[in-house]
Amino acid sequence: MSFKTFTSADIASTRTLLHEVIPLTGTVVSGTYADNNIKNYTHGMFQSVYDYPYLSSSANHILDLTIGYSPISALSSSSATQNNKKINIYNQMAQVLMGFDVTGSIQKFDQDGNISTAGTKLNECVFFSFSRLLTKDEIKKGSFTLQFLTGGANTSPSDLKTISDYGATNDYRTNSPAGEFGILYTSSATPNTNSGVGLVYYQAGIAVLTASIFNGKFGPRSDTSTATGSINTYFQTGSISGSADGLRNRLYNIQFNNSTELNSSIYFCRANHNEFNYSSNPTYLSSGKITVKNISTDAPVSYITTIGLYGADQSLLAVAKLSEPLKKSVDNELTVRVRLDY
Repeated sequence: MSFKTFTSADIASTRTLLHEVIPLTGTVVSGTYADNNIKNYTHGMFQSVYDYPYLSSSANHILDLTIGYSPISALSSSSATQNNKKINIYNQMAQVLMGFDVTGSIQKFDQDGNISTAGTKLNECVFFSFSRLLTKDEIKKGSFTLQFLTGGANTSPSDLKTISDYGATNDYRTNSPAGEFGILYTSSATPNTNSGVGLVYYQAGIAVLTASIFNGKFGPRSDTSTATGSINTYFQTGSISGSADGLRNRLYNIQFNNSTELNSSIYFCRANHNEFNYSSNPTYLSSGKITVKNISTDAPVSYITTIGLYGADQSLLAVAKLSEPLKKSVDNELTVRVRLDY
């Protein structure tokens, strides 16, 4: 058996991004199956949404919903419902997504994403944590859109609002310990550092929205009031699960493209005119089913059917089968391209 060593000119690496469109309509998120696809927990710190009743073996986890506010928020009060849990959720999300400052304090969510300046902070937030099943390796930049209803009664919500990471294909931030993130805006016409209403973390698959854009509409779905007001209408006095219920009731659509990163190593297996023309297999002569030589003095010729990739110790690491045998003789050369994806 003969071996041929690869050189740097014989190996290439590539990176390919595959995308899928993920639409989440409000009918699914709001509880299509009489809320049997919505799972609440005894700890009450977040709510899970499934695409089918969650007790079914075919149910897929879509996202988790929760809310929280900073310890310095005006809503933070010993009289607030689940006050400590709401603060803990905010701090947990902030330390993972924003990190710590030089003093060891948790960074607050920043409206323009620039933590080096004393910009406007998002102290009361809603968190959408999407499942890995949907986001894959990351959310594609510039593809995230969220639509919800901010007006009317909770029994019949109205006033559709659309927010998106407009312009994030080229304008995104990299100063998060969780990876890259973009700013969410209410309009593509005026995306600037002062009009952000949230952040979307692409690799983490988490969207953070300021609660103020919902105009205090976090009440139960049976609420017939049409009044809007400050976010403490229900954000402070209601439970986390209750606020998640009110939020789901007002969601109209969520859509984004996910990304799967496909890394490849490409090996160019080159057989020069004077290489691999003869086989050591005993059936190489006339006893073989494919007769390539009748007598040993005939001109050497072979048929390549398999490529083997070996390690430095000549141990077989990978095998590539050709779709059909390739004839190899002294009057031709072959280059077989072998691609390993991971």
